[in-house]
Amino acid sequence: MTLDNIIEEIRKAEKIVILTHETPDGDAIGSTLAMKLALKQLGKNADVIIKEFPKVFDFLPEREEVKQQSDIEKYDLAISLDCADFKRLVGNEYFEKAKQTIVIDHHGSNQMYGDINFVNPVSPACCQILIGMFQYFNIEIDKELGTCILTGIITDTGGFRYSKVTAETFEFTADLLQKGVNVSDIYKRVLDTKTKANFELMRRTLDRMEFLEDGKITFTYITNKDLEDVNAGIGDHEGLVEIGRDIEGVEVSVFIRQREDNENAYKVSMRSNDYVNVSDVCLMFGGGGHERAAGALIQGSIEQVKQKIMNELKKILK
Repeated sequence: MTLDNIIEEIRKAEKIVILTHETPDGDAIGSTLAMKLALKQLGKNADVIIKEFPKVFDFLPEREEVKQQSDIEKYDLAISLDCADFKRLVGNEYFEKAKQTIVIDHHGSNQMYGDINFVNPVSPACCQILIGMFQYFNIEIDKELGTCILTGIITDTGGFRYSKVTAETFEFTADLLQKGVNVSDIYKRVLDTKTKANFELMRRTLDRMEFLEDGKITFTYITNKDLEDVNAGIGDHEGLVEIGRDIEGVEVSVFIRQREDNENAYKVSMRSNDYVNVSDVCLMFGGGGHERAAGALIQGSIEQVKQKIMNELKKILK
């Protein structure tokens, strides 16, 4: 059984590294820190490597232990969390050199790039997968570990709003509440609180927002100059893609932002409401994700990127 294989590899390993995807969200951050805390209970001290850590998650336990890089060249075990694509895995050089690798994820587009792959595309968050896993391993999900897990669940379900939320999601949340996890505080920190830079970027994206295909698609963008103008930090662009999707009559929201190290490339985020599988659209550009939330990297100017995306979306819009 895969879970037995996973615990066996964890027990054998001395040097362990925990990794996740670039531009990490709450599920990525929450699952990596939850895994670190769980491994501590098993007597293992693992390194968590996250190069860009959004300050909105600074309140989480073990935050101060996160590293940007490691001086260990070869780990016994590398664990990837919430990352479907090896190319998007930050620190994939550690993963590649590790003696043994494990992938734990909930993306249907996962490439199964580990020696052991534990992927459940039905789960609304990677953190929800970890709850069942930790219970199987007899790891106590205490207040600290539960805070990390619930952060991932709340962010990846949009505050329990998305269709993949299950009855189990609420059962787990109720259990965590009983253990002292402050659900309302987490919700406020990760969903309701905005930095000034995020607010300024939101104003710019709203000003530029276009309604296309009879209002079924919204398109907007930000550039590196925008980020510089508002003194944006890591994660200040988060949530901007959601704005268009929440408008009446919109099926797909498209948000693009200029890549920091390449002015002729844009990171694309897409969200959909009812029937467009944006993961399939993003796969056309070498990206992926979930049916209703996905991303990709596309070369070109703003207008060129917009046209490439529209060409694909027009094929599937009803």
